[in-house]
Amino acid sequence: MSDRGSGPVRRSERTTGLLYGVAAYGLWGLMPLYIKAVSAAPALEVLAHRVVWAFLLLLLFCAQQGQLGALRGALRHRRTFVAMVASAALIGVNWLVYIWAVMNGRVLESSLGYYVNPLVNVLLGVLVLRERLERPVRVAVAFAAAGVLWMGVQAGHPPWIALTLAAAFGLYGLMRKIAPVGSLVGLTVETALMLPAALGLLAWRVATERAAFLAGRPGLDVLLVLAGPVTAIPLLLFAGAARRLPLTTLGFLQYLSPTLQFLLAVLVYGEPFGRANAVAFALIWTALAIFAAHSARRGQPEPVTDV
Repeated sequence: MSDRGSGPVRRSERTTGLLYGVAAYGLWGLMPLYIKAVSAAPALEVLAHRVVWAFLLLLLFCAQQGQLGALRGALRHRRTFVAMVASAALIGVNWLVYIWAVMNGRVLESSLGYYVNPLVNVLLGVLVLRERLERPVRVAVAFAAAGVLWMGVQAGHPPWIALTLAAAFGLYGLMRKIAPVGSLVGLTVETALMLPAALGLLAWRVATERAAFLAGRPGLDVLLVLAGPVTAIPLLLFAGAARRLPLTTLGFLQYLSPTLQFLLAVLVYGEPFGRANAVAFALIWTALAIFAAHSARRGQPEPVTDV
């Protein structure tokens, strides 16, 4: 009886996981809509609000799921704590650059960074963890490098936003390997570590009447407080997907986020997409196709976790 029921149950779990995964990566891909909506506030202030309100909401989730013990353990273990300090700095840089890029009409370049990120993860594995770079991956990395180089040559300067986002997020993933804590606990610790600086910045801006928050625009105030759920909800959806789906499926779903950002940049915000960009993205998409096909054959691509 139980065996006959296990198939439908597993299929139902996979379907639920797929819905969670699409929702998580979809929300991350639509993040520019939120950032554009709060663009009346400076990027640094938006980052501070994201840290403060996300921390409060994540702490509540940790308490609700009985994760406070794991949270205390992560703070007490010296090696884990040091790695979490580094990961907090890296995710802070990633968030700040991304917020600034969206506010300044650079959504297209930021999407490039998240397309390139899986290949950056591979390179970090080779350089830091001494993993072996297989031939199809070497070809994929070469195509991606050619795309980034082409974009830099045509623009007259390196695509620093894409490179910063990809490098910061790749190094962030590496730090999270060193400190193997769950997504919820990990992000709670990271926001806790950034919290004093975020509160200090907000207090200073309010005291000097430079803050966009509480400056007579209730709609903006509400949107800034919503930075908490905007950060936490996709994370929780991702955690639900990760429990139910194989890494192969998650590895392919991760491309939904930069694809949505790309479409928003070109179709909604009207960012220029000329021949130089077309060639660069064609090279990078070719790299990702090679990488994805190789990963599918091996069965274990590594997914992106939090944004």
